Amino acid sequence: MTRRAVLLSYRLGGTDGVSVEATKWEWALGELGFAVRRVAGEIPDRRPDDVVLPWLMYAEDVAPTPAELTAALARADLVVVENLCSLPLNADAARATAAVLDQLPDTRVAFHHHDLPWQREEFAEITDLPPERPGSLHVTINERSRQELADRGIEARVVRNAFDVDPPPGERDATRKAFGFEPDDLVVLQPTRAIPRKDVPAGVHFAGALAHELPQRTVRYWLTGPAEDSYETALERALADPTVPVTVGRAGRAADAYAAADVIVFPSTWEGFGNPVVESVIARRPIAVGRYPVLDELVALGLHLFSVDAPRELATWLATPDHAQLDENLEVARRNLALADLPARLEAAFAAVGWSRW
Repeated sequence: MTRRAVLLSYRLGGTDGVSVEATKWEWALGELGFAVRRVAGEIPDRRPDDVVLPWLMYAEDVAPTPAELTAALARADLVVVENLCSLPLNADAARATAAVLDQLPDTRVAFHHHDLPWQREEFAEITDLPPERPGSLHVTINERSRQELADRGIEARVVRNAFDVDPPPGERDATRKAFGFEPDDLVVLQPTRAIPRKDVPAGVHFAGALAHELPQRTVRYWLTGPAEDSYETALERALADPTVPVTVGRAGRAADAYAAADVIVFPSTWEGFGNPVVESVIARRPIAVGRYPVLDELVALGLHLFSVDAPRELATWLATPDHAQLDENLEVARRNLALADLPARLEAAFAAVGWSRW
């Protein structure tokens, strides 16, 4: 008999990190024999079996209707809650969801925590989320969050974000031409949205510092964007007087953006994981990073990364690139973060809480 799973979140099917990782879990659950449906407040790539409940979306000011959610979760053997009860972007929706799940004691629930309330200053005082819910599986994407949950009496397992380590190559020449980059330009890509913690000013500054170290090259800064969380005015200020040419815009595929770039800059001050770090490794591009806390866990795996505070080091590397270093980074990703291994990692997490039988 086919097992039924539901992915449940504020938003699914988008380009944000939670949506991207949820899609990978959907594939892995399918490999484990589940038929997967999606329930969320917003689903840009709608499918016939999706259920959209606008009150779940954190951008909506709509009163929860728990009966709708109860009906949407009917007959599910497993509900995977993707950050909805982890980061209270819509606290009413998060609490209403927790209450509905409490009324479904025979349904197995996995809370996939990408972020936690106390990791954001504005949510630090919230203490009732994530819910403990007896018999549930709690999964974090890093060891730091696992330990923070343990300190609060919730046992969790770490399942790090997973990646296709052998993706189809991106289109370098066509993408550069589309964005107006010359063949000899040195393109510094910041593959992030424009929000405060992504630290766009630091990305612009790094590109300018790299240009200073490489006066013989035309260095260009490329931000994928867009501005979110009311960051539009701050972004205008950050880009108002750059020392290098600036481009803002998203390529058709992430792979095309990485292929078109020569250097990746990722100056974030906080990330639950930091997918662009691993994506740049898979694309075999050097990356300069800010020291956000969870980065130490990726470095501990064996990745060699450059710092946004040391542009001269990367400039020296660009003069005589060490391709073996890029190869070694890719092997680290292959050993530790391969998407092909995700079904087995989920199965192990299920077994750890006694879900070996369905």
